[in-house]
Amino acid sequence: MPVPASGTARLLAGGHGGPGALRPMVDTVLDALAHGAADRGGPLPAGGPAAVARRIHGAARPLIPDEGEGPHQALRTLVRALAHGAADPADPRCTAHLHCPPLAVATAADLAVSALNPSLDSWDQAPAACELEALTCRALAELVHPHGPAPDALVTTGGTESNQLALLLAREAAAGRPLRIVRGGNAHHSIDRAAWLLGLPAPRALPTPTGVLDPATLHTALGRLPDTPTLVVATAGTTDTGAIDPLSDIADVCDHHTATLHIDAAYGAPLLFSDTHSKRLHGLDRARTVALDLHKLGWQPVAAGLLAVPDGAALAALTHHADYLNADDDTHAGIPDLLGRSLRTTRRPDILKIAVTLRALGRRGLGDLVDHVCAAAQHLADLIEARPGLELHARPTISTVLFRPTGARPADVAALRRRLLHRGAAVLGRAATPEGLWLKATVLNPHTQPDDLRGLLELVEGNTTP
Repeated sequence: MPVPASGTARLLAGGHGGPGALRPMVDTVLDALAHGAADRGGPLPAGGPAAVARRIHGAARPLIPDEGEGPHQALRTLVRALAHGAADPADPRCTAHLHCPPLAVATAADLAVSALNPSLDSWDQAPAACELEALTCRALAELVHPHGPAPDALVTTGGTESNQLALLLAREAAAGRPLRIVRGGNAHHSIDRAAWLLGLPAPRALPTPTGVLDPATLHTALGRLPDTPTLVVATAGTTDTGAIDPLSDIADVCDHHTATLHIDAAYGAPLLFSDTHSKRLHGLDRARTVALDLHKLGWQPVAAGLLAVPDGAALAALTHHADYLNADDDTHAGIPDLLGRSLRTTRRPDILKIAVTLRALGRRGLGDLVDHVCAAAQHLADLIEARPGLELHARPTISTVLFRPTGARPADVAALRRRLLHRGAAVLGRAATPEGLWLKATVLNPHTQPDDLRGLLELVEGNTTP
């Protein structure tokens, strides 16, 4: 039976009646989130994959009933089940990945995007969002490239898409000549994947036994390459240890060999907000392209990635035409052309949550959060060094700490991690270095306190044996 016109307003999130329809449902969602977190009672659900699957199947079936049960009941059931079965990055014992607890203000802003549902593939679908994205991208690009002639940035889904765009732009700048890619062994896996996707030769991986790319090793490698366009990929914040390559020295080597530099700073770029830690990124502004992710050390809901360039003219290679979205006469009449701003067509304005966060906290407010998690990581390292039963891999560079039970074999470390996961006690990552396998704690929760860190280590020590 068709929905009466009077009922349509009660179903939609937008329009004049949208807020009235949405408000009680938001209350239902918030209540379900609270109950789900209470049901879980920890950083992740106990019982492992099989137990989670059983609970979700029980809550979700029948997934497509003949008759719907109504929005509030559906929200109560499924949101509560999802929250119960979540790995909650707001829990200080959930530290496995670059998976941040999002700020409430950013999450609230993201709700507005979902309600309005703009799409940034043409101006007439997102007039205000289009302009806000342009302003915010330029402001963030100026933070990365303060001396660039016309800094700009593209919004991406994260570091993987940003790295792919960087390789694409380098390929196009090579103007048909074969492009060589040189990276450190510490580089993110998305570099090789992007090369494969773009039909480029497999990148040459240089050894990084100390965890960072050595400029002398890079100089030797570039000196042995034939005279052809070369893209060097450096990393500011590796996913395993948070290590930062010596960016300025690497930039010097690239200049000497006329190689293009891309820096994957998906993890480390938000150090720019901190007066204390921004100096760790000296040389970042010398890269032709820089990847950054604000859904890592920027406390944004996924997705919130960007690719920054010192001159927006470098993005011209992404120009694309579709008459129904950016007809020439519309563009000549002053309607902005958005298709060159992404490889995607339909695209939600993820920039709103970023812009709201920047206005709400400012650079210093975000810098304070960065300083807190970096200090918490240093304190965690202190606690590990003070415990004879634990060993520390190295002092943290950003907010990632590698450690393990003293003398533990790789199989023991892996089993300990899985045991904590299965019991729902803690979410720790794993990282392999030349010294073996380690537990990985990435501190991204700005509310983490010393007692939380001590409790995490006590869990590890208490679960060292089955």
